[in-house]
Amino acid sequence: MGTVKRAHRRGASALTLLCAMAILTAPGLGLSGTAHAAPAAPSVPGAPATPTPEPGAKSLEQIRKEIEDLYRQAGSATDAYNLAESETKVQSERIVQIAQLIVAGRERISGLKDRAGAAARAQYRSGGLPAGARLVLSDSPSQFLDSKDRLRQGEKATTDLLTELDRTQHDLQRYAKDASTVWQKLETNRVEREKSKKRIEEKIKAAQDLESKLEAEEKARLLQLEQEAQYKAQTQWLSSGAMKDVNGKATDAGKRAVQFATAQVGKPYEWGATGPGSFDCSGLTSQAWLAAGKAIPRTSQEQLRLRKVAVKDMRPGDLIIYFDDASHVGMYVGDGAMVHAPRPGRDVTMAGAGSMPIKAVVRPEA
Repeated sequence: MGTVKRAHRRGASALTLLCAMAILTAPGLGLSGTAHAAPAAPSVPGAPATPTPEPGAKSLEQIRKEIEDLYRQAGSATDAYNLAESETKVQSERIVQIAQLIVAGRERISGLKDRAGAAARAQYRSGGLPAGARLVLSDSPSQFLDSKDRLRQGEKATTDLLTELDRTQHDLQRYAKDASTVWQKLETNRVEREKSKKRIEEKIKAAQDLESKLEAEEKARLLQLEQEAQYKAQTQWLSSGAMKDVNGKATDAGKRAVQFATAQVGKPYEWGATGPGSFDCSGLTSQAWLAAGKAIPRTSQEQLRLRKVAVKDMRPGDLIIYFDDASHVGMYVGDGAMVHAPRPGRDVTMAGAGSMPIKAVVRPEA
């Protein structure tokens, strides 16, 4: 699995933090749901003015949108990769279980055959005579009746033995069929992982190629444009009154999840990563809740299946699923802000909860 390296220097990190502080709409990180008014639009000291593009050339804003779209496509492919990866783990464990059942079944069949052979030999030693002949030849009728009763018991035991042997053989056939089905799923997942990995690498490379062609000043301006777009979306979201009634308090588990997630701020995004040195978006949220004592699904699309809550009922620790395809997720931390792992080339950071289109809010604790 490829590793996406950090694509900006310390100066860019400081620039990101400066703009993020303007977006958060709060004087500090709180664990209440209190909303604050939108700040003035962020500006970066010393940032160059937007140059006038040459005729026919793409503007920096067009490039920003193209890069953003490529990274979103990579994020969607990352979710597919992570899902296939988690399913492969489950299926691999199932294969091991089936193998153990097959071994135990074969040992049981071997034991049953030994018992059946012993029963057949005992019957052979009795001569296989009809019951009437054994009565005539018996010195004691009562002894014959006792032996006849034991014979009936032996015959029933033999019948039960053969029935159990047949059932065990059928179980082995079923285990073999189950194993074949799981192997097919493993192969399907392997192919899907490879396809997703290829899509991810292609999209990330295309985005990085676009960005690599920019001059240093243009890269700084690109970062500012990203922050301005987030600010605009956050401002519109707050102006809609979305946070008007949000005042939920974090539970103890929610506080632990938020503390874990915010402690990762500054660590790089890496697709498929679940820490400790780097994270993708759902890797961050799933590990945060695992640290809080709650295991949740690995991918943002699977996390979307958690119990949904209305935005007005949102509280710190809840997860915010973004975009129609549920390709991104962040954790609400209070005061209209969230923490997330944005995309390749960016670090885990704080942003406005409404800085991207919200699809749903879900609660891991439910």
